[in-house]
Amino acid sequence: MSAPSDAPPALILVNLGTPAAATAAAVSAYLAEFLSDPRVVQLPRWLWQPVLRGTILPRRSPKVAHKYAEIWLDGGSPLAVHTAELARVVQQRLPERTVVHAMRYGTPSLASVLAQLRAAGTRAVRVLPLYPQYSTTTTASVADVISAHGDGLRVEILHDYHADPAWASAVAASIRAHWASQGRGERLLLSFHGIPQRLVDQGDPYAAQCEASTWAIAEALGLDRDDILLTFQSRFGRARWLQPYTLPMLQQLACAGVRNVDVACPGFAVDCLETLEEIAMLNAEAFRAAGGQALRYIPCLNASAAHADALAALARADTGWN
Repeated sequence: MSAPSDAPPALILVNLGTPAAATAAAVSAYLAEFLSDPRVVQLPRWLWQPVLRGTILPRRSPKVAHKYAEIWLDGGSPLAVHTAELARVVQQRLPERTVVHAMRYGTPSLASVLAQLRAAGTRAVRVLPLYPQYSTTTTASVADVISAHGDGLRVEILHDYHADPAWASAVAASIRAHWASQGRGERLLLSFHGIPQRLVDQGDPYAAQCEASTWAIAEALGLDRDDILLTFQSRFGRARWLQPYTLPMLQQLACAGVRNVDVACPGFAVDCLETLEEIAMLNAEAFRAAGGQALRYIPCLNASAAHADALAALARADTGWN
């Protein structure tokens, strides 16, 4: 029996991905897929794969598994739990569409979700990567999967929403709510995931879009741009990445006498290892060790109503999709 041809259009919210469990084996499987993507590590496979599988995975996987264990939730990793819940609340706002979520690495894979929608008779699909800022290391990799597995579907992808007013207003509202409940720190720092500087030198627009996001959030907060610090975190390897780096900046602030700093991570749609463990735990500890008193982490938008409203509006928009 053929699949129905009148299935509603679909929206796929795509996030980066996560290990299936906080174990060395699960982390190794996840990192093997992630770090084998040529968009992520641009080295010849013959050179990179022996290093990855013979050295990096055996050494890093147990350490990373321990980090995941510190933040693991009853329903899974924070990224998996929050992404699934975000898709659920966006679905409530888009009854005319089927809203599902997928992961670029791990499960549910984007390729499998595309196949499931095709089998169910869906023909029109919009893919919204949960990366507000475009990069060849993230959104372009999602587009690669669509090119390889989107046969039989009319697929549109939204490349970025880095300066979308509703999204920036939602981030600003979350910061104001934090200030209302916790008090306002002496400095506000926005930490974005870093990428190698050479990619920006080659034309990747990510750095410029992070700057534009910071301007949009500052405007939504009614602040001058100079009132916000922009930094980059999660550096991997020895190459020069986008600067300034988050951790040294926090240490410099502490040494300069700043006692309380507020940190938000608007490059991440939902909380994950990089926000909950790297920023809220490791960086907070380093800030205190350098003389600071408190790093107050402001959670990601996660499945908040304002976030769902902004994404639903983007899904319905007539422009920006291709």
